[in-house]
Amino acid sequence: MRVSTVTMYEQSLSAMNRQQGDFLKVGQQIASGRRVVNPSDDPQAASRAVGVSQAKAVTQQFADARVSARNTLAQAESVLNSTADAITSAKTLLVQAASDTLSDVDRQSVASELRGIYETLIGQANATDGNGRYLFGGYQDNSPPFARTSGEGISGVSYVGDENAREQRIDASRLMPVADNGKTIFQSVPSGAGYVARAERESPGETSIGTQQGFVRNEGSVAFTSGPNRVDPNAEHFGKPFELEFSTDMDGNPVFSVSVVEADGTRTPIVTDESYESGKAVVFGGVSITLEGMPADGDQIQLRPANATGANQDLFKSLKDAIDLLELDQEGTPENRAHFRNTINTVMRELDNSLDNVLTVRASMGARLNELDVVDAVAGNRMMNYEKTLSDLVDLDYAKAIADYSLRQVGLQAAQKAFVDVKSMSLFNFL
Repeated sequence: MRVSTVTMYEQSLSAMNRQQGDFLKVGQQIASGRRVVNPSDDPQAASRAVGVSQAKAVTQQFADARVSARNTLAQAESVLNSTADAITSAKTLLVQAASDTLSDVDRQSVASELRGIYETLIGQANATDGNGRYLFGGYQDNSPPFARTSGEGISGVSYVGDENAREQRIDASRLMPVADNGKTIFQSVPSGAGYVARAERESPGETSIGTQQGFVRNEGSVAFTSGPNRVDPNAEHFGKPFELEFSTDMDGNPVFSVSVVEADGTRTPIVTDESYESGKAVVFGGVSITLEGMPADGDQIQLRPANATGANQDLFKSLKDAIDLLELDQEGTPENRAHFRNTINTVMRELDNSLDNVLTVRASMGARLNELDVVDAVAGNRMMNYEKTLSDLVDLDYAKAIADYSLRQVGLQAAQKAFVDVKSMSLFNFL
């Protein structure tokens, strides 16, 4: 077979182009650090690399969401820390105000300090994050969640946000609450909170005083000095509201009766005309309370579980009750002193419940912050696995690439030398 000069030139040129292309390809791989520069280099690896890259991007988005969630939780936890300190300060002031050595002017000074704490707590409840969103308004985070009620509400402050906890997805399988609503924090009590007793004086010209707890009358000097305390959680009727009412027997001695207040408002007597003795603990329905003083005929004391429907769970109302009490002039009568002691004791128990609730929510936020750290660690390991898989698919083995580079270089040089030799093979050189 005769091989023409054109054929030899074309084959030599094709060999040089092929060797040059392979040489340039290895050089491009070394320059980019990637084995798969174009999808055609390894279609299967390139396809898998796209999926791994998308998974990495989603994982990074969740990491950014966790940063946002951590910032929100940290700010909310800081606010609750300040709230707990404010409640503790209020309790300290009430202990001070309960002293019989204080005058009306002294108590009014304490009331002024309590009013400052009251205003501080409203500010804390309406705190915002760094983006101007209100922390404790649920999903209604564009307006203050707590609004003043201009005298119509019993607490002076009402919650106008929604009752949902704002949630954020921090991982593919985890939707985390990042901000609790204000009602859960400032107008709730923890589960398992004990009983709260309440007895209020009637205002002049009124027959009874309506409160959030119902109608309560206390015109005598009886005061609860200890309790109510839980003594037997297994007792019949334990956990239900009770109403203790005083009267007199045939000899004019004070007696009391105790009724269970059902959900529909009906009252079922469980103690009838029991002799009353000042300073002696009264036990019924698994609850104990110590009373002192002399009751008036018809006086009532209500005992309700702190988390019962209708019981006061509003931190702001508790403080306002204390402020209103301390701003009144005390005449020093036994009835006024009893009313003062009863209200202070009730507010102290309500503040204890509010503080426990704030600390419970704060502990929950701390647990969520810890969970974010755990999820971050898991996601970090996942990202490392993605990086390794992606590296195995598309990254370059430099040792092998350098060897290939040298080989391709030799191949290209050989093709060029062969072309020079072929080009010199002409009959004209022998004429």
